Amino acid sequence: MDGQSSRGGAGVDVYLQNYNLGKTLGIGSFGKVKIAEHKLTGHKVAIKILNRRKIKNMEMEEKVRREIKILRLFMHPHIIRLYEVIETPSDIYVVMEYVKSGELFDYIVEKGRLQEDEARTFFQQIISGVEYCHRNMVVHRDLKPENLLLDSHHNVKIADFGLSNIMRDGHFLKTSCGSPNYAAPEVISGKLYAGPEVDVWSCGVILYALLCGTLPFDDENIPNLFKKIKGGIYTLPSHLSPGARDLIPKMLVVDPMKRIAIPDIRQHSWFQAHLPRYLAVPPPDTMQQAKKIDEEILLEVIRMGFDKNQLIESLRNRLQNEGTVAYYLLFDNRFRTSNGYLGDEFQEMMDNNVNRMSPSGVTSPASGNRPYHGYADYQGVGLRQQFPVERKWALGLQSRAHPREIMTEVLKALQELNVCWKKIGHYNMKCRWIPGILGQHEGMVNNPADNDHYFANESSIIENDALRSPNVVKFELQLYKTREEKYLLDLQRVVGPQMLFLELCAAFLAQLRVL
Repeated sequence: MDGQSSRGGAGVDVYLQNYNLGKTLGIGSFGKVKIAEHKLTGHKVAIKILNRRKIKNMEMEEKVRREIKILRLFMHPHIIRLYEVIETPSDIYVVMEYVKSGELFDYIVEKGRLQEDEARTFFQQIISGVEYCHRNMVVHRDLKPENLLLDSHHNVKIADFGLSNIMRDGHFLKTSCGSPNYAAPEVISGKLYAGPEVDVWSCGVILYALLCGTLPFDDENIPNLFKKIKGGIYTLPSHLSPGARDLIPKMLVVDPMKRIAIPDIRQHSWFQAHLPRYLAVPPPDTMQQAKKIDEEILLEVIRMGFDKNQLIESLRNRLQNEGTVAYYLLFDNRFRTSNGYLGDEFQEMMDNNVNRMSPSGVTSPASGNRPYHGYADYQGVGLRQQFPVERKWALGLQSRAHPREIMTEVLKALQELNVCWKKIGHYNMKCRWIPGILGQHEGMVNNPADNDHYFANESSIIENDALRSPNVVKFELQLYKTREEKYLLDLQRVVGPQMLFLELCAAFLAQLRVL
């Protein structure tokens, strides 16, 4: 027995040669979780070591395969990240994002009921992650605080997709699963259900737990518990705000056809309060994300000795290899170096943007002396700070015009200024401007809103020496809706001299015709 385990130990080093294994973080029913360091990037990961024999004996093979299949697809700031899966004859090694601060469940137990602002922040992140699952045709089916992990900045990471199921149009699920206290009435009744509305119910129970420190449906006697759930029998404490008292009952509606849906939760006034910019718009789907490649991180991985063309091809096809693992570890950890996700501070700036604008229409930056060289995180995370940093100059303009009309005029103005752009979403673009370079109108069509404007693909951008000019200005442009039914146009400098960016902003303002 000892010889066998020592041989197994030697095997671990061979199979995990890209990692330095550390201490055991936890032991489960069919394996353990260890902390490890990725040798190339130096970033920490968690490695689940799953014993194949134990998985088979417990008839958990399907659950494990399902979780791996689903997490391979997902790239979202509030869903646990899977970097690679290494299979051996005896074990499966699942290399995942290292999440430091434990379960949301323990946090609630420790603190009791949370203040509304803190509870809302958690809830906004949970809804964003759940919405992403649904957009990618996955229902979680086991949402509960025990499956919501917290990173070192207390950001939520949805985990444990073992009970998830892939939605297919026209198909109804019938499996009764999940934890009884968080399960929807139609699930415990064994009725047919489509899927998303089941997760909405669980989110309603979680929101209640966050705000009240207790569960809405609880009873030691399971038949009594089921009776309460099926009847929607619970009480709302008097300390809840009017907004929370309105939202929770809309989520805990027994009839799934009448239960609020996630798009309506997003529009609810309680949810919208202090909503960070990166959560204000749904993230792109997984296929869109695979096409977005960060130039600087790509170059960093190429410098490690990887072939550029092969790496780009692997990233676009979502292949798992040493190069893509290094890329995603660098990518994710760049956006973890700041103190939490973009939040109240940016929201406050948004709300006061018009009042604070100087006569030139540009807000003042914070103090600092080092430029920021990051891009927007295409997983849905907004531009985030690194330390030390200088906050980016921002231009904010509000309009009540139709968003399509606004974007058409914006693109006409950019075209006049010889700015190149590439659309990330319908109302979000990467832009690039090099003073003095003309002739970028070639190939333009009558309606600029429908096309990228002569913006080369990622690989050719890197190869083009002209773009390494110190005068190149790169910025992001996004249009999003405010609570006052207006649309806010926001420009954020990413790379390039500030004064050139200001000149461009001034010229851009002069060109706009409808805002």
